[in-house]
Amino acid sequence: MRRDNESTVSEFILLGLPIQPEDQDMYSALFLVIYLTTVLGNLLIILLIRLDSHLHTPMYFFLSHLAFTDISFSSVTAPKMLMNMLTHSQSISYAGCVSQMYFFLSLANVDSFLLTSMAYDRYVAICHPLHYTTIMNQSLCVLLVVVSWALSFANSLVHTLLLAHMRITRNQSSASEFILLGLPIQPEDQDIFSALFLVMYLTTVLGNLLIILLIRLDSHLHTSMYFFLSHLAFTDISFSSVTAPKMLKNMLTHSQSISYPACISQMHFFLMFGAIENFLLTSMAYDRYVAICHPLYYTRIMSQNVCILLVIASWFLSFVGALVHTILLDRLSFFRGNTLHHFFCDLSALIKLSSSDTSINELLIFIVGSLGITVPFICTVVSYGHIGATILRTLSITGTCKAFSTCGSHLSVVSLYYGTIIGLYFVPSSNNTNDKHVIVAVLYTLVAPMLNPFIYSLRNKDMKGVLRNIIIRKMYSK
Repeated sequence: MRRDNESTVSEFILLGLPIQPEDQDMYSALFLVIYLTTVLGNLLIILLIRLDSHLHTPMYFFLSHLAFTDISFSSVTAPKMLMNMLTHSQSISYAGCVSQMYFFLSLANVDSFLLTSMAYDRYVAICHPLHYTTIMNQSLCVLLVVVSWALSFANSLVHTLLLAHMRITRNQSSASEFILLGLPIQPEDQDIFSALFLVMYLTTVLGNLLIILLIRLDSHLHTSMYFFLSHLAFTDISFSSVTAPKMLKNMLTHSQSISYPACISQMHFFLMFGAIENFLLTSMAYDRYVAICHPLYYTRIMSQNVCILLVIASWFLSFVGALVHTILLDRLSFFRGNTLHHFFCDLSALIKLSSSDTSINELLIFIVGSLGITVPFICTVVSYGHIGATILRTLSITGTCKAFSTCGSHLSVVSLYYGTIIGLYFVPSSNNTNDKHVIVAVLYTLVAPMLNPFIYSLRNKDMKGVLRNIIIRKMYSK
């Protein structure tokens, strides 16, 4: 929301510390020593905890995360400050300033939450020593850390979006809201389609909640495959919830407007949850590859720590990728108009609407798209290539049937997910391009998440068995 309006600031001047010019070099050397001590000292803590098994306890687990946060927290401000002192430069770009503010708030909040978690750990250890190992189990410790990061990032994102909104209110010549034209549906058909999409959305939410509940209730499903499946189900609910409620509200109220902060937030979470789903499907493909190609080492390779690490990496990479798109989009101005030929704030549609130079945004879309979609797709294809070769080598009908029953559900979901992407970007269409994008978007935002529970419940014997047992128990308990 700026570049094309000279009244909007494109960079800031950091006056720095109240130090005399002749003392700059001395203080810069002092601060460099302090920063290096911070980094090396906290790295030493992480290394010692990692190397010694006696330190693999909840307290030192939190301490290692605190040490990593301290390194990151110092690295947000210190390098820029030192560079400015050494080069006698005081400027920082708008994007650099917003990024610095975002990560400064995030990491400060993470630090605060981790210190609180450590205080709770000490409370349990001293006040309830007999129940310490039961209460402070590995799952709870990981959950506390994940929640700390998630809440901190979400809080910082709100501040970032509100800051962007302040710039919009000062720059009234640029769009402060957008108009979503919605689906290519005749006005007289709006009520029918809104009812249909409402049913689809509710089916998505309830179906995926059922999967999470079944996996949670039955200990036989506490395996790596179903661990990933439960996260995939949660992601499907979140992915649909980013776009469907707003679309349904617009269709029922015949309203088409969406504010700039709401639009940017919708785009951010749409990209994030879409990327998480992609990474989770790849993790599930790797899980199936290990289960079929290396069954003797399956429990060792796909340990709980590896599964948790894959999920955390999926969330982290997806969040960072979406955040970069969000920050770069904030640099753009929208003077041409504010009408989007879509039912949600799609990144490509927003970039087409901008009157600024979008070459950096388009380059980032190409790079992130290549790495975030192509690489996981190749990994999935390679995994199933090895699985297919292993199945052919066994020459056992029983083994082949078992392998297909194990992989069939996941392969169906992968085919549906990548099929819509290929249909959108690689298959030529004689219809209107905007209409094609909107229709295919409905497939991967509403239809695919709705079908996933049916695929996993109808094609999966374990899931059907658990559901049958629960129903039978309920019937006999009456």
